[in-house]
Amino acid sequence: MTLWEKAKAEFIDIIEWTDDSSDTMVWRFPRYENEIKYGAQLIVRQSQAAVFVNTGEIADVFTSGQHQLTTKNLPLLTTLMGWKYGFHSPFKAEVYFVNTRNFTNLKWGTKNPVILRDPEFGPVRLRSFGTYVVRVSDPAKFIKEIVGTGGHFTLNDVSDQLKNLIVTRFSDMLGESKIPVLDLAASYNELSLYLTEKIAPEFLEYGLEVTKLLVENISLPLEVEEALDKKSSMGVIGNLENYLKFQSANAMEAAAKNPGGDASAGVGMGIGFAMANQLGKMMSKPQEPAQSAPQPPLPQEEKDSKYYVGKNGKQAGPFDKNTIMNYMKKGAITKETLMWKEGMDGWKTAGFFSEFETLLKTTPPPLPK
Repeated sequence: MTLWEKAKAEFIDIIEWTDDSSDTMVWRFPRYENEIKYGAQLIVRQSQAAVFVNTGEIADVFTSGQHQLTTKNLPLLTTLMGWKYGFHSPFKAEVYFVNTRNFTNLKWGTKNPVILRDPEFGPVRLRSFGTYVVRVSDPAKFIKEIVGTGGHFTLNDVSDQLKNLIVTRFSDMLGESKIPVLDLAASYNELSLYLTEKIAPEFLEYGLEVTKLLVENISLPLEVEEALDKKSSMGVIGNLENYLKFQSANAMEAAAKNPGGDASAGVGMGIGFAMANQLGKMMSKPQEPAQSAPQPPLPQEEKDSKYYVGKNGKQAGPFDKNTIMNYMKKGAITKETLMWKEGMDGWKTAGFFSEFETLLKTTPPPLPK
C-alpha cells in the first residue's frame, strides 16, 4: 500500500458493504491497520448485520440502518478498551458484515442408500433427496462457532457440514417412523416438518436457522421399482380370463380386416369358435328374472342337442342350436361343413341335419375364391 493510500485510508469515515455475490455469508471490511475514525458512519443494509471484534473478542452487533460510531453506540467496545472518559481519536477494531438473508434451494441427499426393514418387502435400500433454506439468525454466534478469523466466508464452506447433519438425522428418523415404503409418498409433508423440528436446535448452535426443509423424493433400487411396475401392470389387467377374451376379440377384428390369407382365416375362425363357445356358455347360464313375480317356464325342446363342427381339420364345440344357426346365417357353416351330435355314428355334412334344412336353403353359400 502506497503512502497516499495509507493516508487516504486513515481518513475514510464510511464503513459499508455492497454484496454483489449470491453465496457470500460473511465479509470483513478492509481497513489499514484496522483503524476506524471516531464518528465514522456505519451503513448496514437490509438483510445485513455488522459485528465489531476487538482483539479476538466479539463486542457490538449492529442491525440494518445508518449508525455514527461514538462511545454512546459502542458500549461493549468502550468497556473492553477501558475508555472511561470517552475518545476522539481513531480506534482499532475488525468489522465483519454478515449476510442474514435466506439462502434458498440448497440441495441435500443421501450419498449411500439407507437400509430399512419394510413390513411388506422386507429389507430394502432407500435413497432420498430434497432442498432446504437457511439463514444466519445469530451473527455473533455464527462468527464465533463457524467463521473464525476468515475475511471471506461463503456458503460452500459450511454446506457440506449442514448436508451431512440433515442426512444423518433423516436416516435415523426414517428408521424410527416404520412407515411402509408404499406409504412414504403420502407422508412427505409430515416427514419434512418433523425433520425440520428435529435439526433446528442443532443448527441454532451454529447461529443458523432452517426456515424450510423439503423431502422431495424417496426412491427404491431400480430392480425393485421394475418388480413393482410388473405387479401394478397385473393389477391393471385385473381378471385374466376377461383380459384374454378382450384380446381374442381384438384378434378377430384384425383378422376380419385382412381376410386374404389362409392363416388369418384359420385364426379368425378358431377364435370365432372359441368366442362363440364362451358366448354359448354365458347364454346357457340361468338369468335372474327382471320382475319379482315368478314367471312360468318357457316351453323347451325335448332335449337340447349339442353340436360339434369340424373345419380345416379342427374340431370346435360343443355349440347349441342357436349358435349353429347364427354361424349358418353368416355363411361360416355351409351344407358341406362337417358336423356331429350325440347319438350319431360318424360325422355328416350340415345338409344331413333336418333341423337346419330350411335355414340352409335360405342362406347363400360363400362366394367362390
